[in-house]
Amino acid sequence: MNDQVTTLGSAGYGVSQQERNRVLRNTYWLLALSLLPTVLGAWLGVATGITRSLTGGLGLIVFMGGAFGFMYAIEKTKHSGTGVLVLLGFTFFMGLMLSRMIGMILGFRNGSELIMTAFAGTAGVFLVMASLATVIKRDLSGMGKFLFVGVLVLLVGSIINVFVGSTAGMMAISVAAIGIFSAYMLYDLKQIIDGGETNYISATLALYLDLFNVFQSLLALLGIMGGERD
Repeated sequence: MNDQVTTLGSAGYGVSQQERNRVLRNTYWLLALSLLPTVLGAWLGVATGITRSLTGGLGLIVFMGGAFGFMYAIEKTKHSGTGVLVLLGFTFFMGLMLSRMIGMILGFRNGSELIMTAFAGTAGVFLVMASLATVIKRDLSGMGKFLFVGVLVLLVGSIINVFVGSTAGMMAISVAAIGIFSAYMLYDLKQIIDGGETNYISATLALYLDLFNVFQSLLALLGIMGGERD
């Protein structure tokens, strides 16, 4: 009887515990796999300098167009094996887009250490949020609307700062992004655990974006505050 569909009192989802566990397990596996194309894309971008010219408005247009195009394609193919391939293509693209910042960080004497620190910090945030998601019993679905508004405000601020080029603005945006996407990580994990998200490709995309933004923001902060020039 425990494997039968059960309805969560507050959230109202009707998904069996067995199905939730399956989605969570598949999501974790695909999330781990998605990091490989990201690393490959970042390495290729740094090695070839292919993204070096993507500055200012041009970089923003390429990033936004590519990211939203991939996310639209993932949403359309998420119920088939093609969705996995499109998702991996998206993570490769995101690695390419990240390579410009990584190249700048590697220009510091302690660049490698900063990248490893940002990676460890992101992993730490994920572990904390995953732990919280398993122990918090209340329904967090109401957080989604507030977090979405926060992301929109963050997006507008980021676009403005692309043209303003303020270091203080970049620091403020990075701190806000770490907070918002850490909370989004908790929200997305809780949705999977509670049965609110039953498609592992969509779940992986959401968590990947959370991790990507936390890592990128941590890296930007560390570069501004701790970068050592020769």
